[in-house]
Amino acid sequence: MTNPLLLISLKNPWHLLATGFGSGLSPFMPGTVGTLAAVPFYLLLAHLSLPVYIVAVIVSALIGIKICQITSDDMGVHDHGAIVWDEFVGLWITMLVVPLFHLSVTDWRWLFAGFVLFRFFDMVKPWPISWLDKHVDGGFGIMLDDIVAGLMALVSLYLVGKLAGWM
Repeated sequence: MTNPLLLISLKNPWHLLATGFGSGLSPFMPGTVGTLAAVPFYLLLAHLSLPVYIVAVIVSALIGIKICQITSDDMGVHDHGAIVWDEFVGLWITMLVVPLFHLSVTDWRWLFAGFVLFRFFDMVKPWPISWLDKHVDGGFGIMLDDIVAGLMALVSLYLVGKLAGWM
């Protein structure tokens, strides 16, 4: 059996995006490394107005369905760990709390807590994330479980911020 990673080419724009500009090719915790790679892009997005941020995330999620589907098909594996575009979008959804409540982008507590919460929901996959991960296929399925993880992390981040007195 061929190693699916040998079927990835960073010269292919679909593969480049799906692997988070190569971050998903990390041999150690590619999902976490991919989420870390999403942080600089979040820092750019967070300076946009709230409506533009939301549109950018929605467009990224919709395009992500195609990105993940093509790369998954090329690799011959559903939701390979190297595909991390879904982690990018999931983190950006989580961090929506910052522009939504006009919080400081430079307050590291939000980013740290958001990162940890998103990774928790993405790795542990509580219901309904685990159900979606097992029952929804293709690029849509690859994106959907991380979108839901991002939404759950968003609500949790808001609650953490309220309880911690950051707001």
